[in-house]
Amino acid sequence: MARATELEWAPESLYNTAISAVVMRFSQYRRELRNLTDDVIFDVYYKLYDKNGLGDLGNEFKDLDVFSRVLRVMNKRILLHRCFQAIMDNEENLACILSVEFCKRITPDVLENENVKGRIMQLGFSLGAFLCEAGWFADSTVIYTACLDACINDESTPNKYRAMEFAVRLLHSQNVNCQYKDAEETYNKALKICTELEGRGHKVNKAVLYAEHCALLFAQSRYTQAFNTCHLAILELNSNMPPMAVVNVMRLCSKACVVKREFKTAELLIKYAVAFAREKFGKYHPKHADTLLDYGFFLLNSDCVIPAVQVYQLALDIRQSVFGGNNLYVAIACEDLAYASYVNEYSSGKFQHAKDHAEKSMGILCKILPEDHLLLSSSKRVKALILEEIGIDCTDKVEEKRYLEEALSLHLSSLEQARSAFGEENVQTAKHYGNLGRLFQSMKRYDDAERMHKQAIEIKERLLGPDDYEVALSVGHLASLFNYDMFKYDEAEKLYLRSVKIGRQLFGEGYSGLEYDYRGLVRLYTQRGDFAQAAHYNDIINQWSVIRDTHNAREVSGQWKINPLEYEVTMTIPELVELVLKNHSVTNSSKGADHKGDAKENAERSTGE
Repeated sequence: MARATELEWAPESLYNTAISAVVMRFSQYRRELRNLTDDVIFDVYYKLYDKNGLGDLGNEFKDLDVFSRVLRVMNKRILLHRCFQAIMDNEENLACILSVEFCKRITPDVLENENVKGRIMQLGFSLGAFLCEAGWFADSTVIYTACLDACINDESTPNKYRAMEFAVRLLHSQNVNCQYKDAEETYNKALKICTELEGRGHKVNKAVLYAEHCALLFAQSRYTQAFNTCHLAILELNSNMPPMAVVNVMRLCSKACVVKREFKTAELLIKYAVAFAREKFGKYHPKHADTLLDYGFFLLNSDCVIPAVQVYQLALDIRQSVFGGNNLYVAIACEDLAYASYVNEYSSGKFQHAKDHAEKSMGILCKILPEDHLLLSSSKRVKALILEEIGIDCTDKVEEKRYLEEALSLHLSSLEQARSAFGEENVQTAKHYGNLGRLFQSMKRYDDAERMHKQAIEIKERLLGPDDYEVALSVGHLASLFNYDMFKYDEAEKLYLRSVKIGRQLFGEGYSGLEYDYRGLVRLYTQRGDFAQAAHYNDIINQWSVIRDTHNAREVSGQWKINPLEYEVTMTIPELVELVLKNHSVTNSSKGADHKGDAKENAERSTGE
């Protein structure tokens, strides 16, 4: 009888009881805590968080000496992220407080004492890395800038290596925080430091530097340069690099390959990155979520929309579980999922799922970023695309007008931010013109729509060449305008045929986007009385449907093994590099620009750019 009772109830461990007792009398034991080990201190703080003692916890973490100790408990980093985010959500800007406090410690006296300087620089590495991991890039940038300035003019070799590391980390923070002009300067500084070290006979691995430069070029829509730079990064990959560096190089290079339509290389890199990150860091680690988002990007761009939505959802679930709250990483994952859901739901017209995620993303970003931040531009674009489609489907004209006007306000704001960041001659700016063209068509402002589409086409052709996917997307949108609303059938026919040719060349006969052009051609020939051609394209649609149905069935059934949780590392890094380089060559041509898997499944309209 006694044994049965014991199986039904087990007392809390003595250690947990002691931790709970300390937390209950936290103010009484606060000073004595400093005498405990880092692990025990961390457990007390986490219990304090668990008991909702965020005020006391925030006060403790404001002390940089205290926070530096919890940073050393690496095996509980995800728990620290939860504590930190909860404090930030509690209207306590802990990231800013810590970065300011750190910078105060870099004084002339500190810089003159090499031992003290070494310790403060190590703290800079740790604190900056944590804030990066947590998504507070503006504050990590402050820390890395201060550390780089402290090291860059010191001619000793150890400090040159430190400066190099800080420059690479600063470049990453600036990239994600959309500080592209500053990032260019940082890259040039890092390259100069590399040259100095190599001039002294030292070997410098530049894989991460090249990968971050690749990310910068990608963000600026300089796709050919990004692709060529990713080639340099891959050449420098080796098994001695830290796992975090390996993952970052592979996933960033994969994106550069995607926008150049080098899908085979992109797939090799991103699948390896997903498996490697899960093996090294665990299934629920933020770095695994990073790779999943980039895998979703690959799937969406390679016309695998349904699996892309599933992968994006998995990435969001991980980020939500780690960070929660008003966190940049969560907002970005919500935006990516919103767009993928919009593409996936385009034919059904059911956009609530996409709308919910878009609004959540914007809600978070508006709380934590300045109103002119470029990340908000992207989020506004996605929400505007969704609102436009909801508005078109409204039976109530007042509601339709409200949705379309809100979409217009978001698109115009997004365009202005893109112009400010990138200038007129940029693919991102052109994409915004294209989206405005679609919206003006919905608003029956046809002359404005034509002007916007032509502006988008002209910019894209100048930057990407006449046969790029992005050009085809805008050409197809202009064809729709001419066909359905302006009745310029001869011009529409030429545009449709051009869009079809590019789509087939890039993605094959089963590409989802072809349906939009085929149906447009059927209507066009019917309106002109050319029933033989209309019947011809109806037959093509039927053939396309068979190919597409097979494609969709394979996606749903998982025959393509699109399950990132089952991927395994099956080769060494040198073996992967060798395989990638067989498929990867430097190019001076432009084979394509970035898009996000536009499904084009509506009979009259494609998805937005």
